Amino acid sequence: MKETLVVRMVLFGLIAIAPAAYSADTIKVGIVDTYSGPPTVFTYDVRDGFAMAVSKINATGGVLGKKIEFTTRDEKFKPDIALAMARELVWREKVDILVGTISSGTALAVSQFAKAEKIPFIATFPKSDKLTGEAGHRYVFSMSETTTMATRAAAVALAKKPFVKYWIAGDDYEYGHEIGDNLWNELKKLKPNVQLVGRSWWKIGETDLVPYITQIMAAKPDFVIVGTGGASMVNFQKAAKLTGMSRKIPFYQHTAIEFSVLAALGMDAPEGVYGTVNYLFYYLDTPENKAFVDEFRKMYDRYPKIGALYGYMTGQFIAAAFQKAGKVDREKFIDVYEGMVLESPVGKMEMRKCDHQVMLPMFWGVTKKSPRYKDFLIATDIQTIPAKDYMPSCEEVLAHRK
Repeated sequence: MKETLVVRMVLFGLIAIAPAAYSADTIKVGIVDTYSGPPTVFTYDVRDGFAMAVSKINATGGVLGKKIEFTTRDEKFKPDIALAMARELVWREKVDILVGTISSGTALAVSQFAKAEKIPFIATFPKSDKLTGEAGHRYVFSMSETTTMATRAAAVALAKKPFVKYWIAGDDYEYGHEIGDNLWNELKKLKPNVQLVGRSWWKIGETDLVPYITQIMAAKPDFVIVGTGGASMVNFQKAAKLTGMSRKIPFYQHTAIEFSVLAALGMDAPEGVYGTVNYLFYYLDTPENKAFVDEFRKMYDRYPKIGALYGYMTGQFIAAAFQKAGKVDREKFIDVYEGMVLESPVGKMEMRKCDHQVMLPMFWGVTKKSPRYKDFLIATDIQTIPAKDYMPSCEEVLAHRK
């Protein structure tokens, strides 16, 4: 562990406080993300996955004879702070690429700055449809799924289930409504006989969700679509187990089966919760994923979460695009990045040219205790939904932009 801590101090502490170490022999990447508070459950893995990719790339000679170096900035989940930090990184530190962030609001603000400055911005975690949809442009790319992608994948899986009577519940803000309402609309298209028996929404930060769950249980739906993120997702699962709802009424949350959530809940997580996610460290059972997990565990002494895949592949795409471009040139980088396909721990990942949205598989599963892992639940009955089955078409995306 001591060696691991030293490695992390070198990779993150020294780089973050010593931007002057950059030289003409480097490709400079500036990462703006949330490195304090609850979002770190996700963002640390993005950073660590990116660092792992960079360390491998640099160890084999770098890109075009140059090493990749990066510095991080904590925007504290606030768009105004993020924008100030992005300006500093571009104007003072002269970075070649901007990367981040978990906040959709922050990503949209940085995206518009990147557009004005004509600098590539690779968004690693925000789920907003707007980023590569109606607010999309030449200089922004997304390395994670959007709410439309998540809900269409979930609808494909749910349409095959026998549930008919549904309830929608969740956080009363954009993400919660996009998950709940979008999934319902997509499900109605695939299975017209489903019925909506009710809705309930709670304020962001509201901790006592038992009254809402009591209302849901009284209505006796077959299934509940839950639009929650972060701490609210964990609170809902705890309340669902406390009230007994998780034993009586199955429900869905995007990323409910993801290791970030299940590690936080530990063995207190309820069984039988459905979810969708782009990455599980124990699935797929392929040599590529096993090698990725082993390398990440060796470097950080923990299992990789979803953010590790996003960060790692961001590093790989940056290196591959500059290498193919033949020079460190922002416009050529974008030209090459559009449509690029790379192998990843979950198979082929493509950066779609029409909207700069990554294409990767979605996994659907349900939580269950495992005799192999004693500290957390895992996903079982996993179904792989390929990107072609849930991605909005280029025509749909471009119509939103118009």
